[in-house]
Amino acid sequence: MAKVDISARPDLPVLDFTFEKPWTSGEISDKEGLKALATKLNPIVGYWDPLNIGSMSKETIGWFRHAEIKHGRVAMAAFVGYLVGASGQHFPGMLTTSGVKYADISAAGAPMAQWDALPSAAKCQILLAIGFLELFSESSDVLALDGQQHYVRGGKPGYFPKLKGKIPHPIPFNLWDPFGQASKQTPEAREKSLLAEINNGRLAMLGIFGLVSASKGLIVPGLDTLPFPKYDGVYMAPFSSVNSDLPFVPQMLAARAEQIAREAAILGDAYLNNGA
Repeated sequence: MAKVDISARPDLPVLDFTFEKPWTSGEISDKEGLKALATKLNPIVGYWDPLNIGSMSKETIGWFRHAEIKHGRVAMAAFVGYLVGASGQHFPGMLTTSGVKYADISAAGAPMAQWDALPSAAKCQILLAIGFLELFSESSDVLALDGQQHYVRGGKPGYFPKLKGKIPHPIPFNLWDPFGQASKQTPEAREKSLLAEINNGRLAMLGIFGLVSASKGLIVPGLDTLPFPKYDGVYMAPFSSVNSDLPFVPQMLAARAEQIAREAAILGDAYLNNGA
């Protein structure tokens, strides 16, 4: 089923559920394109595709390319942010009007401990801002205003639409290329910059995982000797007891405590049985 014609409702448009549609761009859409890209990125390693992405649909290839670029950008920001936070650097002044200082959050210890110490309102603001940026960048209508297409329809993987002039709130800068430097580059220079960004993003993904692992006491050569505080919390638990005022958080924390108790009992029984 590709299209659904709602004849009983002529006021509604024809719905098109076709997954694969013709591309009108020259973006990479097959294995040969990925091989050529891999050679440009790292001619020593070359093409390595354990997930066999190159044999998948062009839409899936576009999705994976965009995901890598986006996660690489997040990892670069996370790596730098971790170094800054773990070294004790912070903004001056007050974080909230209720008396919480940036210094108070910084004093919590490791970067994730600083996240745990954030008030509920601050966490919600951060998560809502991330959600808005995600929805904004995924909108085909928003992309069309820039003359772009979605990355699974032949658009540029990694493209983030301009913010200025598109939302009611005044925005002085666009999130991507805020000072307009990239727009002044030649196509060849932009391609070279994107290749460097992908390589840096891959390195940053390894770097942030290394910092996170070292913070839990694991051996990570080059990172576990840095004088950064350790983290004794749970990385996959974004809400802590500080956020008990949020719905469902107390129940979540209670369930986690029960789970830990059950796991401790199981491990204790296994230890005693093996010892016996």
